[in-house]
Formats: sequence, structure tokens, C-alpha cells
Amino acid sequence: MDMAIDSAPNGASAATDPPSASDAPSVAPPPPPPSAIRLMQLAESLKLEHQLVRVPLEHLKKTIRTNYRLAEKELAAVLHSVSEAAARSDAMSTDDALTHLSSLVSRLQGLKRKLEEGSVLESQQVQRCRARLDHLEASNDVDKLVDWKEARLRRILVDYMLRMSYYDTAKNLAEISNIQELVDINVFLEARKVIDSLQNKEVAPALAWCAENKSRLKKSKSKLEFQLRLQEFVELVRANENMRAISYARKYLAPWGTAYMKELQHVMATLAFRHDTECSTYKVLFEPIQWDYLVEHFKQEFCKLFGMTHEPLLNIYLQSGLTALKTSLCYKEACSKEDPLSHEGFRRLAEPLPFSKQNNSKLVCYITKELMDHENPPLVLPNGYVYSTKALEEMATKNAGKITCPRTGEVCNYTELVKAYVS
Repeated sequence: MDMAIDSAPNGASAATDPPSASDAPSVAPPPPPPSAIRLMQLAESLKLEHQLVRVPLEHLKKTIRTNYRLAEKELAAVLHSVSEAAARSDAMSTDDALTHLSSLVSRLQGLKRKLEEGSVLESQQVQRCRARLDHLEASNDVDKLVDWKEARLRRILVDYMLRMSYYDTAKNLAEISNIQELVDINVFLEARKVIDSLQNKEVAPALAWCAENKSRLKKSKSKLEFQLRLQEFVELVRANENMRAISYARKYLAPWGTAYMKELQHVMATLAFRHDTECSTYKVLFEPIQWDYLVEHFKQEFCKLFGMTHEPLLNIYLQSGLTALKTSLCYKEACSKEDPLSHEGFRRLAEPLPFSKQNNSKLVCYITKELMDHENPPLVLPNGYVYSTKALEEMATKNAGKITCPRTGEVCNYTELVKAYVS
């Protein structure tokens, strides 16, 4: 991009004013040590890669909770059975006691087998967490940075494909790229079963998922289970099974009455209006679009449960990049061809996005394309054009102190240059 303050041939007086007292150089604080810089970079990476780290961790926590509850339930049942057997030991024969003990041993062996399977699953998930942390740590290795960026791009593409339901393509890309441990295919395959069932107008798998994650959904005040129960009630009304619908409402909907009475009353009125009503207030409850709402609601709760972003990562990165590039100059004829937003395709993508907030202009050297600041200040040629100190020093070193303006071809001595002060 060309310099933002190209002067007229006579030069700009503002750029050649002598420094004032306020422009006196200040003592810069000493730079942080390299180790501190690496830690700061890693911290920034963790902020950007929140989902990468949190998803396997949440999956691991879920597995640990499941195994713990299983062990707690089985051990409590065994101890209770032992207590009962001890209480009536006098009335039990030797054969009955042996049979009872054999059943308890079998039960404990079954528990051991399940816990061993759970332990293997936990180990796999711990390994996945470790692999992702190692992947983030590799971002600080300059020699591996190119490969790291390539893997990151492929991760983002796999995430997008999984969210768009291209599961086979996502799996193939992950296998070809050898990034299976860096993507969440298994997690999305769990959600796929529920999504497919809702699209087929079945709520049983979704209700089972809600029961499996009941405590966490309750903590987040989720309405998903309530919405599923309402839809199941509506389907009973659609089938003209009013008595079953009333029994269902008493059993499954009444407990939600204190929290969602208004919605409950609204749906209960369908018993009077029926599925063929023309009243728009109740007709909408029987529309197929209600199932689409349930699918979307489940996706939101699923992402929240695992700490995922609701939008695909590809959308987020693309939008943030386009927003940072989008300025009013991009839509003018003077827009540089090097600007991505000079292309019509990028402009259409950026159309709904806000403009970048630019409080201060940035000066970019015409020669090196590097930023001009206090470490690389701008210098003004006699013809008024401005370039960076670094570029002009290199030119003077190679040409015995002579400077040639790359735009006009005029030649001058390095000593004729004047330093510009940027406020």
C-alpha cells in the first residue's frame, strides 16, 4: 500500500517542522526477556484456541463423572446387599449364602470390567488433551511455524465440515492430514445421532441425551428438555390421541409448570383447537418448522455443553479478518489492487460486517512495505516524497550516499533528507 502522506513536490511543512519539546525522545522500558515473550505468545494462543483445549477436557470430565457414578451406584448396591445378607444370616442356608456371594462377586467383576473400559477411554482422552497442548506449544517454535499454520488451517476446515454435516469428508481430511487427535470428530458424531433423529421427527434420542447430561443442563437453565416434551405432546394431539396427551402432560409437563406456565398453557390449548385449526396462534405449533427449531436449539446446547463456539471457526476467523481490513477506502476507486477487499468476492463477504475502527493512520513505506514508527521513522526527500529510514539507509549504503526516488527518479544526497515527526 502506498504511503498515507505523499507530499506535493514542494514538500509539506507539517512533515518538516523541527521537533518540539514534547517530541523529545523518552526512555523506553527494557524489552521483556525471550522466555517472557514466549509465555505471552502462548497465552494469546490459548485465548484464540479456547475450543481446541476445552472440548477434550469437557469430554474427559464427562467420562470421569460417568465412571464415578457407575462405581458409586454399584458399590452402594453391593454393600446394601451384604448388609441385608448379614442381617438374615441365621435364616440362610450354606447353599443360599454361597449363591448370594457368587452373585455379588459376578456383579463386582462386571463393575471391574466396565471401569477398565472407562479407564482406557479416559487414557485416550488424556492423550488427546496432551496432543493438543503439544500442538499449541509448537506454535512458539519458529522452525515448525509453517507446519503449525498448515495444521491449524486444516483443523478449521474439518471443524467447518463437521458443523455442516459433511462427516465423511471431514474424517478423510483429518486422516490424510494426520490430525485426528486435534479435531472433534467423535464428539460431533455423538451429536449427529440426535440431529438425525430430530430431523426424522423422533425425540427419544434427544431426551436420552438430556437425561445423560441432566445436571449440567439444569445448571445452565436449559429449556431443551421442556421444548422436546412440548413437541411430543403436540404430536399426540396431532394424532387425535387426546387422552394420552393429557396423561403425558400430567406426567412430564406438569413439573415444568412453575417455571414455564405461559408456554405450557399455550400448548395445552391445542387440545381445544386441534391440529387442523386455522388460528395462526396455534397453527404454527403444528408446522414442520418446529422440528428445525429443535435441531437448532439442540446444536446451541450441545456447543455450550462442550465449550464450543456456536459459529464455525472458519466463519469467525474469516469475519474477524475481513472486519480488520474493511475501511471506507476499500470501496473507492483509489483502493490498491493489493488490498483483498478490492476484489468483488471479498467485498460481498464483508458487506454485512462493520468497518474497522481506525483512530490513527498507519504509515507504510512504499519501498519495503514496512510500518514507519519511532523505531523506523519516515524521512522526507527534497521532492516531498516520504520513505522509511531503513529503506533509505540501505539505498545510501549501496550507492555511496546517493538516494534515488523510486517514483520520480530524482537523485539527492542522504544528507539532504529531513526527518518527519509523526504525532
